[in-house]
Amino acid sequence: MSAGPRVLVTGATGFLGAALARALAREGARVHALSRPGSDRRALEGVPVIWHTGDVGDRETLRAAIEGSTAIVHAAGRLGEAGVPEDAYRRVNVDGTRNVLAAALAWSPGARVLHLSSPGVLGPTRTGPATEDAPYAPATPYERSKAEAEEVARELAGRGLAVVIARPGFIYGPGDRHVLGLFRAVGRGRYFHVDGGRALCQPTFVDDAVAGMLACLRSGRPGRAYHVAGPRAVTFRELADTIAAALGVRPPGLSLPRPAAMVGAAALEVAGRVTGRRPPLSRAGVAFFSEDRVFSCERARAELGWAPEHDLASGVARTVAWYRAQRLL
Repeated sequence: MSAGPRVLVTGATGFLGAALARALAREGARVHALSRPGSDRRALEGVPVIWHTGDVGDRETLRAAIEGSTAIVHAAGRLGEAGVPEDAYRRVNVDGTRNVLAAALAWSPGARVLHLSSPGVLGPTRTGPATEDAPYAPATPYERSKAEAEEVARELAGRGLAVVIARPGFIYGPGDRHVLGLFRAVGRGRYFHVDGGRALCQPTFVDDAVAGMLACLRSGRPGRAYHVAGPRAVTFRELADTIAAALGVRPPGLSLPRPAAMVGAAALEVAGRVTGRRPPLSRAGVAFFSEDRVFSCERARAELGWAPEHDLASGVARTVAWYRAQRLL
C-alpha cells in the first residue's frame, strides 16, 4: 500500500465513490477517503482505505485529506430526489465543488482531479444523442446545480488545475440502492409505463462507468467534459422487460399517459410532505420516465480509448443477483 500513488476520493461512502475507491485500491493506489462524521463506511469494509473526517462544505477540514495527493476524485454530491430545495443542492454540489477544487489548487496544485458531473446538465435530448458540446439545458434543481458545478470546474481549470469532468449517466449495478426502487417495483408488479414506455434511456453498468471515469482521470483533457454511458439507447419498456426477465416475473403491462401520471405524482408529493415520507413517485420521476436522455460517447472512445463492455441483459442479471444476495429483493 505504501508504494502506490496517493489518491483522495470524496463521497467514498456513496455508490460511485466506493466503486471508484475499490478499483483504485485494486490497482495499488494508496486510497484516502473523505467522509462526514457518522457516515456509514461499510461500503468499503475490507478495503485498505485511510479515512479522513471532513465535509466538502467546510474547506478547512479538507487540507489533511487533500495535501500531498497525486490525484483527487471528487465524487461527493447530493443526488436528485423529491422535495429537496434548490439551495440544498447548491450548497453541496456547487459550493462543495468549489471548496474541494480550490483546496486542491492550494494544497496539491500538481494533482490530477476528476469531477463527477451528470449528462443531465443537458436536459432531455430531442434530436438524437447529445454530444458534450450541446448547450446546457438543465430541467431540475439537481441538474442546474450540476451545470453550475461544471462551470466552477472549468473556472479552476482556467487557473491551472488539471481537472477533468466526467458525466456518467443512469448507472446501475451491484452496490447501488438508488435504482433499487425500480427493480422492486417491477418485481412486485407495481411498475407502470408512462406513455407506453417509449422514451429512451442509456443504462450504464457500474463496472463500465468506473472504467470510463478512471480513463477520464488519467487521460482526459483538463477543463473538458466526457460522457460515460451505456452501449446503446433502450426504451424504458425494454429496460423494464429485461428486469422482469431477470427476476422471473411477468413484464409490466400497465401504461398511463404523462398528464395522468403527473397528477398522481403531484398527489403523492403532497402526501409525502404531510407524512414526512419520501413519495414512491415524483413529478421529476415521471419526467425522467417519459423523456429521451441519450448521449454520445464518441469523445471518450476517440480520446480515451474507452468503450462500455456490458450489455443490458448481463448487467441487469448481475445486479439482480447482488440484490438477492443482500436480501434487498
